[in-house]
Amino acid sequence: MPNDQYQSPFCTRYAGKEMQYLFSPDKKFTTWRKLWIALAESEMELGLPITPEQIEELKAHADDINYDVAAEREKQVRHDVMAHVYAYGQQCPSAKGIIHLGATSCYVGDNTDIIIMNEALHLVKQKLVTLIRLLADFALKYKDLPTLAFTHFQPAQPTTVGKRASLWLYDLILDLEEIEYRISTMRLLGSKGTTGTQASFVELFDGDEEKIKALEVKIAQKMGYSAVQPVSGQTYSRKIDSFVLNTLSGVAQSAMKFSNDIRLLQHLKEIEEPFEKNQIGSSAMAYKRNPMRSERISSLARYVIADAINPAITASTQWFERTLDDSANKRISVPEAFLAVDAILNLYINVVDGLVVYPKVIEQHLRKELPFMATENIMMRAVKKGGDRQELHEAIRMHSMAAAKVIKEEGGENDLVDRIAADPLFAMSKQEILEILRPENFVGRAPRQVEDFIHDVVRPILDANADLAESYNQLYV
Repeated sequence: MPNDQYQSPFCTRYAGKEMQYLFSPDKKFTTWRKLWIALAESEMELGLPITPEQIEELKAHADDINYDVAAEREKQVRHDVMAHVYAYGQQCPSAKGIIHLGATSCYVGDNTDIIIMNEALHLVKQKLVTLIRLLADFALKYKDLPTLAFTHFQPAQPTTVGKRASLWLYDLILDLEEIEYRISTMRLLGSKGTTGTQASFVELFDGDEEKIKALEVKIAQKMGYSAVQPVSGQTYSRKIDSFVLNTLSGVAQSAMKFSNDIRLLQHLKEIEEPFEKNQIGSSAMAYKRNPMRSERISSLARYVIADAINPAITASTQWFERTLDDSANKRISVPEAFLAVDAILNLYINVVDGLVVYPKVIEQHLRKELPFMATENIMMRAVKKGGDRQELHEAIRMHSMAAAKVIKEEGGENDLVDRIAADPLFAMSKQEILEILRPENFVGRAPRQVEDFIHDVVRPILDANADLAESYNQLYV
């Protein structure tokens, strides 16, 4: 494309080639032709005067789209479907009279949209499975590494790095379940006619309703589907587009949550996204290692979440059996949601596959806060030694406030352990207190929770989708 024309960043910077192909003109118009072949072949099988030779002529030109002829014709008739019917007929002179027989524009338009969205959902699923596998490996690897947990981004009871990763992982499991459900409910529009009544096919088949119903079954089977929409106007319900984009929005939500956590962890210098040897973090500050991939995930995810409102509005504003105010919007909103999610998943996979963990920094942060979190444990140990709980509680409160003042006002280190060890009321040595402060004593069942989650939930999913996890060649775009 010339440099003096706008080019979509989804095609030049973000989305992968597989997803770009699914929303390409080649995919769209070859699918139109496959649908026309399926229609004509089914009509022939049901007794309409269509010959095998005509079908073979159509099949011979299923993939060599004469775009120039179609474009020129569309300038004249201002109708893309009829322009392509004409162009196909130019290549298939003996069959041109039976192309699109009995159908309306949505026969090719809507059925193709369903087919493309379905295939795109399968590609999203494939990448999700790969991502789940990588995150599961990461969670297991770090299931025992204690880390400071946060609520409200304030230090809270410790967890483990692996347990935190399992939270990211479970979000993706929920997304996968939604995608699998959405795939399972994708049905072709079928051959419904101009207002969904199949009136044109009643005419073609002389009122034989069984043949009309059989026509849809045959078309669906030839296109690889087991069912069509049970009822429709001219179009399939635009709620389907809304459902699909809400599902994609769910993936974007999960990815943004992960990327925001990584951005915060990179600020803390506990975990970092991968950084290339020659990568530049800042044009001004050469030392910086900005979390640019995680930031890009957040940026694209925000776009997808906002984009999901488009088909919701479109579905709610359709008039009666159809209007055309859906067309321009869905040409943009649906493909770009898929392209953005594809880019998000490519980035997410790349980041997880190269995450760098810094256990010493994690331990340092944890030990600075652990004395405050361990005060109840220390107090209970002192009570067992004969101390008075009420006196101990007041003493530990005063020591905690003094230690916090040193940290916050004087910029000093947490000296709470030394203060308690020096207080005869507790009758405990510093070594005894440090033994209580072992980080693994404060993570509860986190390591076992990770193991159980991977074994009971994640592993069966990976086993059921082993072909997908292994077939995806990771590409960073």
